[in-house]
Amino acid sequence: MPTYTALTTLPDETRATALGEALEGLEPEPVGVGVFELEDGSGLWEVGAYFTETPDDIALTLMAAAFGAAEFAVSELPEIDWVAHVRRELKPVDAGRFYVYGSHDAETLPADRIGLLIEAAMAFGTGHHGTTLGCLKALDRLIEQGFHAKNCIDVGCGTAVLAMAAAKIWPEPVLATDIDQVAVDVAEANVIANDLQGRVDCLEAVGFEHPDIRARAPFDLIFANILKGPLIMLAPDMGKYAAPGGLAILSGLLNTQAESVLEAYTAQGFEVAARDEIGDWTTLVLRHA
Repeated sequence: MPTYTALTTLPDETRATALGEALEGLEPEPVGVGVFELEDGSGLWEVGAYFTETPDDIALTLMAAAFGAAEFAVSELPEIDWVAHVRRELKPVDAGRFYVYGSHDAETLPADRIGLLIEAAMAFGTGHHGTTLGCLKALDRLIEQGFHAKNCIDVGCGTAVLAMAAAKIWPEPVLATDIDQVAVDVAEANVIANDLQGRVDCLEAVGFEHPDIRARAPFDLIFANILKGPLIMLAPDMGKYAAPGGLAILSGLLNTQAESVLEAYTAQGFEVAARDEIGDWTTLVLRHA
């Protein structure tokens, strides 16, 4: 079945959101619509729609003009077995003592590494991206320094790779939460695949807004590998639910965005314990006062 994309940009979140909503009423109807801020410092928002039938070019042109957006770029995607493609392209990842791999590479797991099994078909967080890799390396360094997290949460967990890494080191149960139920289902499947049932509890939650999260606070280690905007929005709750002296490992932000995130967290009583860059991406380790 062919898939078509229609993508445009515009410099205003409100209009971008409205355009995304309007696209859902098109005929043929898109199977998905997304609105995202481009993470390149341009201030632009991308609006995309995905179709299984050829989209109406005239309707798209009129809609772009009505909302002051650039002309839609329409493309037909080639039919590719993406899981097979990713399996060929993604190699196991070494992150200190951690080794992230798919089942097709199980025989490559070194005896002296802690294995984290993540399938190529899973949600964000395979360990290959600079943000996830940065978080795993930051965790590895903390362990090397003798740190022991007795109450850990992974906010915006995706595959739950970070929560599982913590659970494979320390005996205390770890919370893994995500705003998306699909990600929570993926996390639960990964927990089972890694024999961590009862060690990692997966919840659907927006930030810290869940009674089970608040009941287990304060946390002495918080992972949040998300994006700049949500990280800044979460800063007050991070300050509220982090234990005194607790650590937060934050990523999902470009090097150019790190200062604005730091400013938000400094205002909540955090100070920098470590700061690392992998390519264009920054990982922050912050200590709560």
